[in-house]
Amino acid sequence: MADSRTESSETRRHVVKGMIGAAALAGFCAFAAPVDAGGKAEGKMDGAEFDLAAVDLAGVRHSTVKVGPVTVFYREAGVAGRPVLLLLHGFANSSHYFRHLMPLLASRFHLIAPDLPSFGFTKVDGENYRYTFAQLTETIQGFVDALRLRRFAMYVFDYGAPIGFNLAVADPGRITAIISQNGNAYEEGLGEGPWAPLRAYWKQPSVAIRDQIKERMSLDGVREAYFQGVPDVLRIEPEAYWLDAALLARPGMMDLQVDLKLDYKANLERYPLYQQYLRTHRPPLLALWGKNDSFFIPPGAEAFKRDVPDAAVRFLDTGHFALETNVEDIASAILEMPMRG
Repeated sequence: MADSRTESSETRRHVVKGMIGAAALAGFCAFAAPVDAGGKAEGKMDGAEFDLAAVDLAGVRHSTVKVGPVTVFYREAGVAGRPVLLLLHGFANSSHYFRHLMPLLASRFHLIAPDLPSFGFTKVDGENYRYTFAQLTETIQGFVDALRLRRFAMYVFDYGAPIGFNLAVADPGRITAIISQNGNAYEEGLGEGPWAPLRAYWKQPSVAIRDQIKERMSLDGVREAYFQGVPDVLRIEPEAYWLDAALLARPGMMDLQVDLKLDYKANLERYPLYQQYLRTHRPPLLALWGKNDSFFIPPGAEAFKRDVPDAAVRFLDTGHFALETNVEDIASAILEMPMRG
């Protein structure tokens, strides 16, 4: 179904057991090991069941590959030769967002989850890199080429959506399916309140608005985004938003992130291209949406059916970061969906 990359001198591989923990928050470069695998837990949705106790979390591998001036950090699970699923994260998180999903899908897919430039553990050398969605797309295009991924399905979330759709528009034949989890491609999917500062800045740039946007990048701001719309916030692992906030706090990072947020206008201008791609090629499409998300609201999910009538649209009673609370539901839905050969 899809080709994967072979070993190269530019790729460093190592296996890390467990999840990124307190050491990463302190130094941005270390990993914590222990994960308690005791006890049996089951996930179920529409009749599909899987035993979470059988999942081997140590099967997620962590590597880097050089793409121009960028050293892209990525997570990998599953076996090469199986259908490839490229996982593209959003703001303000990283491939860490997929830490629980990847083991659940490893029996069916070869999973690849990169950290986008300016996120997670991906590093950019030099000062000439442009932090725009066009540049991030170029880097991820180079990344999939470096790994020799000829054809792949995509899981796109938040910022990952425009990057993924840019890849699809550039080469439609490579895309076997799309899972959009709160990954927007329609104007009606933009929540009014959260987007007001950006729309105001696009009309008249100001230092005050930049500072307002930066306030959302504090620990309190990131935590609020994780909690928004979640019925039971005790289900959210605190290391998720702590890691995001810690990485955002690195020197100069908030200014880079503000620049990238302000560039989101370029994605809105490309929405008609994304919609034309969907209408023309009609890829298998599954929209999984945290229905309480105030950033990307439910009409954005429903709009996919306008261009892909056979699209499956499912709403979950959660917020923007749906994988933090509903990973079993999402995994079940993905395992049930068809893919193109």
